[in-house]
Amino acid sequence: MIDHVILNVRDVAASKRFYARALAPLGFEIVMEMPGGVGFGIAGKPEFWISSRPGAHSGVHVAFRSDDRAGVDAFHAAALQAGGRDNGPPGLREMYHPSYYGAFVFDPDGNNIEAVCHTPVG
Repeated sequence: MIDHVILNVRDVAASKRFYARALAPLGFEIVMEMPGGVGFGIAGKPEFWISSRPGAHSGVHVAFRSDDRAGVDAFHAAALQAGGRDNGPPGLREMYHPSYYGAFVFDPDGNNIEAVCHTPVG
């Protein structure tokens, strides 16, 4: 299942104001902010992101949820074998949260595709 989606925008502040109002009736609120990005979600889990980072690819970012880290590793290997380009090997991304384990590849059209596991080890 899809874990989250990131839309690249020209003006994060303007888009933040727009989406905060537009998504409020659906129960979404701002649940995380980082330089160049704002995450909206329900019950504290960011599912929909807006982002504007210098040099960021203009394609879409889609993240697929994995039940375990082995699935993230297998996704990365399979995607590279299928012709994807590495955009970040499997590993912890603690800037998101301590158990965020993800891997990233560019698909043939340059979209950033990710697999992520949120489950802590142990």
